[in-house]
Amino acid sequence: MNERVLVVEDSTFQRARIRERLEPTFEVVAEAGTGDEAVAAYREVDPDAVTMDFALPGRDGPAATAAIKSTDPAAVVVFCTCVTQQAQLKRAIRAGADDYVRKPVSDGALVDALSSAIDEATEARSPPEHAGD
Repeated sequence: MNERVLVVEDSTFQRARIRERLEPTFEVVAEAGTGDEAVAAYREVDPDAVTMDFALPGRDGPAATAAIKSTDPAAVVVFCTCVTQQAQLKRAIRAGADDYVRKPVSDGALVDALSSAIDEATEARSPPEHAGD
């Protein structure tokens, strides 16, 4: 079964491009164009991961990420952004981003980042194995 992803991007064109790059590896279960829509969609569809734009109308990507992480600390969020300033990227990481890729997204970069972040989150949630069991 494919992991379920919420795509958050204010540009309809960019959302479609991100969807193209994610499918068929992932199932895109919802899309959002604002930070507030992202938070609501996350609660509604409970995805395995989120791709998050930085600059969004209203609540921006880091604020939306912080809101998502406040209700689900294990949420997987990978930023997909054209932001290049270190201070802005640090803000996303402080909000709880697991990784980020820069736009324009190259083939495979976003899929690889999401796969790695999901794998790491899955390992973190798994109980440790005991020697001798």
